[in-house]
Amino acid sequence: MDDIVRQAIAKWPNVPDCYGWLGLDARGDWYLRDDATQAAGPFAGGAAGKGSVLRHTQLLAFIGRNYDRDARGCWFFQNGPQRVYVELAAAPWVWRLAPDLSIASHTGTAARFEACLVDEAGRVYLLTDLGLGLVHSLDVDVVATAVEQAVWETQAVRAADLPSRYGFVLSPQQLAGR
Repeated sequence: MDDIVRQAIAKWPNVPDCYGWLGLDARGDWYLRDDATQAAGPFAGGAAGKGSVLRHTQLLAFIGRNYDRDARGCWFFQNGPQRVYVELAAAPWVWRLAPDLSIASHTGTAARFEACLVDEAGRVYLLTDLGLGLVHSLDVDVVATAVEQAVWETQAVRAADLPSRYGFVLSPQQLAGR
């Protein structure tokens, strides 16, 4: 967490949490979701509820440095004194893979492989030392090569079981009843 964020929390400790305004899609893109977008439907429910993709490099880096989870398994971005909860399309991490099987998250954080999972729709997830994440669609070929070469084995999972099994919440907004 950035020092400026810690200082803001200390200065304004009672800022209310924010729900529904930020989403993370299955390709690791962050989306800003205004009132109209939220009224159009849930983040994972399709394009109408997604919002506007964020592209500002410094903002994306700031979000990435201040991305974390709470004790309930709800992921958030600590924006100064305000905790902005993130609506997740699939998982809290989106993994990018290099041909040497090194793993980096959508925030640029390096991770260590623990297990490879495949759900009923054929989506590929990796369990790492940082937690569970979806493999970016452009990198599934790297996983296929690792499996074909017997470097990694896959385990079958049901997508609906992943949040409870790996301790994350897809929709903190829904959990909070907002």
